[in-house]
Amino acid sequence: MIIRMLHALCLVTLAGPAFAACSGSDLRETLTPAEQARIEAALDGAPYADGNHWRATRGDKVIHLIGTMHLADPRLAAPLERLRPIVESADLLLLEMTQEDEAALETRLASDPDLLLMPDATLPEILSEEDWAKMTEALTARGMPPFMAARFQPWYVSILLAIPPCAATPELAEGGMDALIEKIAQGAGVPRAALEDVETIFASFAEQPRQTQINMMLSALVEPKVSEDLFATLLASYFDEATAEGWAVSELLAQRYSPIDPDIAADIFATIEQELLIDRNHAWIPVLTNASLENDVVVAAFGAAHLPGEDGVLALLAAEGFALERLAF
Repeated sequence: MIIRMLHALCLVTLAGPAFAACSGSDLRETLTPAEQARIEAALDGAPYADGNHWRATRGDKVIHLIGTMHLADPRLAAPLERLRPIVESADLLLLEMTQEDEAALETRLASDPDLLLMPDATLPEILSEEDWAKMTEALTARGMPPFMAARFQPWYVSILLAIPPCAATPELAEGGMDALIEKIAQGAGVPRAALEDVETIFASFAEQPRQTQINMMLSALVEPKVSEDLFATLLASYFDEATAEGWAVSELLAQRYSPIDPDIAADIFATIEQELLIDRNHAWIPVLTNASLENDVVVAAFGAAHLPGEDGVLALLAAEGFALERLAF
């Protein structure tokens, strides 16, 4: 459950069986002219802004890059069938985390829960009475007893709060695209490997200053309906293959609905973008290029938000001499 929530945060999308009780709306339809102009400015000239499936070619080497969502949705069935032959014929599948990596980390967390706990304080001690009361209500709505969460690191509580109450179920990522692609590869005997060390995401959050973590946690403390709408918006953007737009809209909405100062919310979003996307994108490029040297056809499947932009995986591969072509998703 913990690892799947971390995966969810990497794209911040949710759907399918876990979203069956949710009724969020696509907030892109509510953008004011000024907000729409801001989105258009953010997208102006952004490289590789659209598309969930790209082919990178250098010489006779090929990398298929598949932007995924980490949680279940019945609409994934059709893309998965279209992608099945590509995955089954690959020499290697690269993922953010393999099943074996996830199992190993879950085992470590079970034996050393202090990795998620504050050693020197509790949430009621570091929050105002008003904020702890709101936190208690929000955690309870997600099935998490507040007394259990009281010692959690604030960054982890922010992940718990990022999941709408209507969707906080243990089956969160059972049918996510990453898991389903990995299942196809396993069935075809395709070797699998991870793009990064299993603890990279943990370190990205845990190394943040305590106050940054607190701000991150408080910024996620939005009304349940707003939380549903934010998820529905990113989900709609994903199936529209509007990857750059989805991220830009998320940034705007994070400030629109933030329960904390909008400028602080903007700083929090920038931190998440740097830690979860930009830094990891750059770290993945040597892994991708080395895999391509050793294999004729590589499939790399990871959160779609990693694809677009100047610091996106596609632009970084283009800088390494790969030719990029958008393919059907």
